[in-house]
Amino acid sequence: MSPLRLRIDGHRFRDSEDREVTLHGINCAADAKFPATPDQPSHVADNFFDGDNVSFVNRPFSVEDAATHFARLRGWGYNTIRYVFTWEAIEHAGPGKYDEEWIQHTVSILRIAKGFGFYIFMDPHQDVWSRFSGGSGAPMWTLYACGLDPKFFDATEAALVHNTYPEPANFPKMIWATNYTRLACQVMFTLFFGGRDFAPKAIIDGKNIQDYLQNHFIAAVQHLAKRIHEAGDLWHDPIIGWESLNEPNRGLISYQDLTVIPKEQKLQKGTSPTAWQAILTGSGRACEVETWDFGGMGPYKSGTALIDPEEKSAWLSPDYDDSKYGWKRDTGWRLGECIWAQHGVWDPTTDTMLRKDYFSKDPKNGATITYEYFTNYYFMDHYRKYSSMIKSIFPDSLMFFQPPVMEIPPSIKGTPDDDANMIFAPHFYDGITLLTKKWNRVWNIDVFGVLRGKYLTPAFAIKIGETAIRNCFSHQLSAMREEGTEYMGTHPCVFTEIGIPYDMDDKHAYKTGDYSSQIAALDANHFALEDSAANGFTLWTYVASNTHFWGDNWNGEDLSIYSLDDMPLSNDSFRGLESRASLDLTSPSYSQAQSSETLNVTPLNLQKTLSAENMSRESFRGTDIRGLRAAEAFVRPTPVATHGDVTAYGFDLRNCSFRLEIAAPSSTPDDKPTVIFLPLFHFPAGQTGVEVSGGKWTISTEELDGNLDADAKVNMQILRWWHAEGEQSITVKGVVRKTGVGAGTEEDEGYLAQCQRQACAVM
Repeated sequence: MSPLRLRIDGHRFRDSEDREVTLHGINCAADAKFPATPDQPSHVADNFFDGDNVSFVNRPFSVEDAATHFARLRGWGYNTIRYVFTWEAIEHAGPGKYDEEWIQHTVSILRIAKGFGFYIFMDPHQDVWSRFSGGSGAPMWTLYACGLDPKFFDATEAALVHNTYPEPANFPKMIWATNYTRLACQVMFTLFFGGRDFAPKAIIDGKNIQDYLQNHFIAAVQHLAKRIHEAGDLWHDPIIGWESLNEPNRGLISYQDLTVIPKEQKLQKGTSPTAWQAILTGSGRACEVETWDFGGMGPYKSGTALIDPEEKSAWLSPDYDDSKYGWKRDTGWRLGECIWAQHGVWDPTTDTMLRKDYFSKDPKNGATITYEYFTNYYFMDHYRKYSSMIKSIFPDSLMFFQPPVMEIPPSIKGTPDDDANMIFAPHFYDGITLLTKKWNRVWNIDVFGVLRGKYLTPAFAIKIGETAIRNCFSHQLSAMREEGTEYMGTHPCVFTEIGIPYDMDDKHAYKTGDYSSQIAALDANHFALEDSAANGFTLWTYVASNTHFWGDNWNGEDLSIYSLDDMPLSNDSFRGLESRASLDLTSPSYSQAQSSETLNVTPLNLQKTLSAENMSRESFRGTDIRGLRAAEAFVRPTPVATHGDVTAYGFDLRNCSFRLEIAAPSSTPDDKPTVIFLPLFHFPAGQTGVEVSGGKWTISTEELDGNLDADAKVNMQILRWWHAEGEQSITVKGVVRKTGVGAGTEEDEGYLAQCQRQACAVM
C-alpha cells in the first residue's frame, strides 16, 4: 500500500514532496443528514416516524451527478472534502442491520472523488442526537432503546422537531440548537457518555445502555471502515483520515443544580425550561417556563409560556412492544416512567425534586464534575475506543479530533493520547450573524474571549467597526488554535466547520441580487482563517438541493455556497486543477529573474509571460458576480503546496491582492515548486501583477487528466514559483471589482453611536 499522500510534521501538513499543504475544503454535504428515499428534508412530515424503512442512497448526490459536483468544487479551489455521513445511514433498520447498498453507493462516490485529487476525511455527523429529536445522526431505534417515544416529543417539548411542526415554513430560525438543552437530548447524551454512572439500572441485552449505544455506534462506523478498506483503492487516496463524533454534548453530566439554567448556557431561544421543568413536562406535567429571544445584543428574556402536554408523556408506554428490535430489557428498567425518577432524582408521586445535584459529582470518586472534567473523562473514554477502532483498520489514519464545541480541550499533552497523527478539529461560527441572520458591520462580540474570562465585563468584549470585527474573528480563531496546542500538544489545527447564513435580512439578496452582506461576512470569516495561521478549514457547506425557499432543506438553515435558484458559475471562471503533466521551463509563460532581485510584473508586461492559449480564454462569462451567491468571497487564491513553511498568507478582497510569505529551507527544486491556486475571476489573464522577492514563476491554466466526461473536465489557473532559500514573499494583484456598499456613511455612524449606548446600558 502506498504511503499517505498527507503526513503531519509538527503542526503542519506535508505532501510526498515535503511541501507544506494547506487544506482548503468544504463540507459535502448538509443534505446527507436526511434520507433520499423517501426524500425527507426536515420540513416533510409524511412517513416521518417510519424511520426503519429509509435509504440514504444518492446522498450527497447520485453516482451519475457526482462528477459534475466534484468538478464544480475542485474548480472553485477546494482540495479537501469533509465527507458527511450519519449513523442512521448505516444502521437505520435496527441494531446490527447495516445498509450495504448505501455503503456501496458511498464507495462509488468516493471513487469518483478520487479522480479529482481531493483529500477526504470521513465525518460521522450528528446534531442534537437524531432527526427524531430535531437534528441528525442516530437511528430512530436508539430513542426506543432508551425508553423514549419520539411521537410525543412535540406535545411535551422534549424536542422541537421541524418535521412535526404545525407550520414548517414558520419554524423559528436556529431554534433547533436549543434541543441540546431539552429532555430528549439531555437523556440521550447523558446515557451515551455516562449511563454506567448515572443510570446503572438501564440494562439492555445484559449491557448498560452506555455500552449498548457506544458499541453499536462504533461497530456501525467500523463496518463502513472495513468496507472502505476492502474496496482496496480508497485508503490514502482519496481518504486520509476520520473525524470523531461531530459536536459531542454532555447531556446533563456536570449540571450542578437541575432547577436552574446553568450559567454557561449561552443559547436561549423560544421556551427555555430548566432541566427540572423539562423532566416534568416530559412526564406529562404542565409547567410555566421562561421564553427568550435573540436580538442585536444577544439573548434576552421575552416573557413566559405554559407548556401543557395534557398528560402525554415522552416516555414509552408500558404497553409498547419491546420485542420489535430483538433486544431484551432488564426487568429493573421500567417502561412508562422517567429514567431519572427510577434513579431517585425526583418523586413522580409528589412531583418533588429529590437530588438536584445528582449529575454534579462523579459517583466513582466523588469529584465535582465540570464541563472540563466531562471532556477529560467521559468524552475521552469514548474517543479512545473510537480511535482504537479506526486504527485497528487503518493504523496510519489521521484522526481529526473534535472535543465539545467551544469548550476547553482535554489535557492530553505529553500523554499516550497525544497521538502524532492527531489533528485539532474545532468549529467556529459568528453567533451574532448566525442567529440574527444579519451581517452587522458596526459591532460584534469576542464570544470566545468572554467564555474564557478574558474580560472583566462582557461590555469590554464588544468590537466596534468592520476592521475590528474582522480582527476579532481572527483573534478568536488564533486563541482557539493556541489553546489546542496548550492542552493537547503540537498538532495541526483545521476548523472543520465555519460558515455564514445566506438568507440574511429577510432574504434580501434573493429579491435583489445584492449579496454584499454575504460577501462581507464570508470574506471576514476567510480573512480570520488565513490570518489565524490555521492549517486549513472545511467550509459549511455545499448542498446540491438548496433552494431560496427551504435553504439547505434542514431546520431552516441556509449556509450552502451553492443554490439551484442562483445563476450557475461560468465553466471557465472557476474551473481547474493542477495538471500532472511536466512543465516546459523554456516556454514563453515561464518568467525568469535573478534570485537577488525583486521581480515586478505589471498588467502591461504580463502578456509577455502568458501563452496565447491562456490569453484567449475568457475570465468570466456573465455580468455580475454578486448574483452567484457571494462566490468572489469563497473562490479565493490559496497556497496549495509550499516549498518550506508558510509564515503568513492572505487575500485582500477589497484590493484584490494576495500575499504569501514563506521560510524555505533550500532553493526550490525544479520539480517541486511552490504552487498557488489563482481564480481566473480575480486574476484574469493580462490583468494580473506579480511581485516576488526573487526567483522564477509561471502562470498557466491546466486541465485535470483522467477519464472524465466533458462536462466534468476541470481547469484551474495555477501559479508556480521557484525561489531561493530563506524568507521569501510573493504578492499577486488582480482586478478590483465592486462588491457592494461598505460601511462608513452618516447613517452607519449614527447607528454606531446608538449601539455604543445600548452596549453600555445592557452590559
